[in-house]
Amino acid sequence: MRTTARRVTVFGGSGFIGRHLVRRLAARGDVVRVAVRDPVAAAFLKPMGNVGQIVPMRVDIADAAAVAEAVSGADAVVNLVGILYESGRQRFDTVQGEGAGRLAEAAKRAGVARFVHVSAIGADPASPSAYARSKAAGEAGVRQYYPDAPILRPSVVFGPEDDFFNRFARLAQFAPALPLIGDGATRLQPVYVGDVADAIQAALDDPATSGRVYELGGPRVLTLREILAYVLAQTGRRRVLARIPFGAAEILGGVLEKLPAPQLTRDQVKLLRRDNVVPADAADLRSLGIEPTPIEAVVPQYLEIYRRGGRFASATGAGSR
Repeated sequence: MRTTARRVTVFGGSGFIGRHLVRRLAARGDVVRVAVRDPVAAAFLKPMGNVGQIVPMRVDIADAAAVAEAVSGADAVVNLVGILYESGRQRFDTVQGEGAGRLAEAAKRAGVARFVHVSAIGADPASPSAYARSKAAGEAGVRQYYPDAPILRPSVVFGPEDDFFNRFARLAQFAPALPLIGDGATRLQPVYVGDVADAIQAALDDPATSGRVYELGGPRVLTLREILAYVLAQTGRRRVLARIPFGAAEILGGVLEKLPAPQLTRDQVKLLRRDNVVPADAADLRSLGIEPTPIEAVVPQYLEIYRRGGRFASATGAGSR
């Protein structure tokens, strides 16, 4: 395990996972460059370390010169860059596919010793989902330059700033029903953002992780229906769970994806046609010495603000009807 400070460049370090990772790296004494599109918006990261320890940098991953500057002199690079939907110039292939390979190539040219890549469960070149295909392409691009790169594939990531449990809780505040895509039987394995950040740090530190793929999930597998029911229970609300067949959901996604920040896209519906869980024979969080955190230990604390009557109201009497 590592005992000395490193110079680490984290691409996408101001995002949901990135902020938790940067905090951990700074606590270890590492000097962290945070490569992002908007360094001003990433300034909130600076107080996580000492003066000058955390440095946000403006980097467009399509800009070879900016990428080269970001990785120059680094001991390690972490790639967290990803998008949930396509918009304008932000396309799955260019950001998650070609972009990952571009970062790995630049890091290799700069002599960076360690490259850790964060992908996603379901990455598959044969997937019907463009998101999943681009994740697989990104892994292949990284492996071309770093065959020994640890690759981490999280399931749905939860935590106080997530866009998963929070999204459903916000919707339940005003909508008479929550959308249940398909029959609600899609299985997910939500993983705590802190555990994902710890896994990245382990991949940076431990040579035994070299060249391995880790599939990261929490201790429980839940269906989409069970997740929505859990949100309603925690927020003390009663809402209908309205089943939307996959075909109809794709039509709806085709309409909503034209919005600036769509709540649903056709590609996301395609992802929901497959379970998003850790395979039984995969290396996982426990393989890294990390005990997965259950949703019950974290989610109730940040969903309490959505409770009927406010955060100090009792979460009782909830359920679907």
